Amino acid sequence: MADTAAAVQEPEITENFAALLDESFGDVTSIEGSVVKGTVVSIEGDSALIDVGLKSEGRVALKEFGGPGQKAELAPGDTVEVYVERMEDRNGEAMLSREKARREEAWAVLEGAFEKNERVTGTIFGRVKGGFTVDLSGAVAFLPGSQVDIRPVRDIGPLLGTPQPFQILKMDRRRGNIVVSRRAVLEESRAEARSELVANLQEGQVLQGVVKNITDYGAFVDLGGVDGLLHVTDIAWRRINHPSEALQIGSTVKVQVIRFNPETQRISLGMKQLEADPWEGVELKYPVGTKFTGRVTNITDYGAFVELEPGIEGLVHVSEMSWTKKNVHPGKIVSTSQEVEVMVLDVDPSKRRISLGLKQCMANPWDDFVTSYPVGTEIEGEVKNITEFGLFVGLSGEIDGMVHLSDLSWEQSGEEAIKEFKKGDMVKAKVLDVDTEKERISLGIKQLSEDPFESGASDLRKGAVVTCTVTTLTDNGLEVSVGDGLNGFIRKSDLSRDRSEQRPDRFAVGEKVDAKITQIDNKTRKLTLSIKAREIEEEKKAMADYGSSDSGASLGDILGAALKQKEEENQG
Repeated sequence: MADTAAAVQEPEITENFAALLDESFGDVTSIEGSVVKGTVVSIEGDSALIDVGLKSEGRVALKEFGGPGQKAELAPGDTVEVYVERMEDRNGEAMLSREKARREEAWAVLEGAFEKNERVTGTIFGRVKGGFTVDLSGAVAFLPGSQVDIRPVRDIGPLLGTPQPFQILKMDRRRGNIVVSRRAVLEESRAEARSELVANLQEGQVLQGVVKNITDYGAFVDLGGVDGLLHVTDIAWRRINHPSEALQIGSTVKVQVIRFNPETQRISLGMKQLEADPWEGVELKYPVGTKFTGRVTNITDYGAFVELEPGIEGLVHVSEMSWTKKNVHPGKIVSTSQEVEVMVLDVDPSKRRISLGLKQCMANPWDDFVTSYPVGTEIEGEVKNITEFGLFVGLSGEIDGMVHLSDLSWEQSGEEAIKEFKKGDMVKAKVLDVDTEKERISLGIKQLSEDPFESGASDLRKGAVVTCTVTTLTDNGLEVSVGDGLNGFIRKSDLSRDRSEQRPDRFAVGEKVDAKITQIDNKTRKLTLSIKAREIEEEKKAMADYGSSDSGASLGDILGAALKQKEEENQG
């Protein structure tokens, strides 16, 4: 009976043990691949021994309990959550992982945030090809370089190890991939800041911004979500040729809102408006006639700009640059950055203009010339240029005088006389006139000698009969010379009393004829003569001396006697 009872009881005990064993193994199998709570048994070196209720404890590296760049703070008795990878390894210990436990926890949280499009907090802790690694409370995510900031970041150092918000762009749990963006968070914040800034923006408002971009005409300044244009003329009161002279990309600047268009949202900014306007009281600072030293800032075809002080520039017009250099480009007289002395000629505060003179600070060679060479003085100079209206002669002080065609010769026409001169010839001349205002000096070469017409004509009178020499035959009459250097003309109708004899071809060049002076023209310097008038005068005289036709004498007898007497006088 006892044996029978024992036999019946043994299978029952065996079945219960098998059930318990199955149950035990079932529990163990179920914890593999899951996160469980365990207790820290001891700290051994750089590992922690943790009991999770299995036959043996598991060993986990201490570094897995610290965040990126942080030291683990763990002590025996602490309760921690770990991930069970295997029930035991070849050493008989459970294979546990704190890092995988944190990752599992994180993934669950991150998936929820991804579905709700919520931001997550993470820490950039490493650099990889194309970007950076981010710890999202245990899960490692990839941050592309283009998603770090709105603008390219040269130094990532300040961002490392600092918790900050990220936006999850992509998640793939099966592959374990997470892609995040810091830029998306910044752009969202920027949009919010932009809306608030634009809503409160007013002209005259002073703001701080960052230089975002520089162009030839100005700089774009980021005001915190919205950009404004800082024109090159509004950077400073002084002349700035290019914005890069005063600004750098990335630099922080204080600006004032000059204009704001709510419709187009265009913002015009200024920096110089935050400083005192140097043009205020400019008339008192720069009185007309005062001399100052300035710096040449810009040269144009029409003159040069000279900076008297930062923000105050005046223009030296090309006509006010030199007493002697005319039609010369200003760049050949002054150079950029050159220090020059100038005189204030005019100030117009309303137009913000100052007219300056450069030549006024130098001796006026025209005034010096008048003092040294008064009218009537004889001078000597080099022929600098020959034109259709005269000669230009170089004088002292780098100035030129002009000899007009009409002042070249007493005897020749100007066109003939000028052919005898060439550039480089040294000539003597007399100063005829000096006009300092128009900067003109009139010279004369023929005035070096006495006027032969005046000296010769002084002995002549209208009505006198003179002997002249034929110099030229023309269709209209004869050109003749009288005495020494006097020119005259006998018209065709005055060649003879007899119409049939009024022919120029009846005379020859070099032939001497007697003619009566009918006109002396000092202006044209010519005599008008008449053979006909001489013949008529001689007839009248003969009639008076030898009788008249009324007394019975014929005209032939009278003229014959008169001619015979004249012939005898000439022979005598």
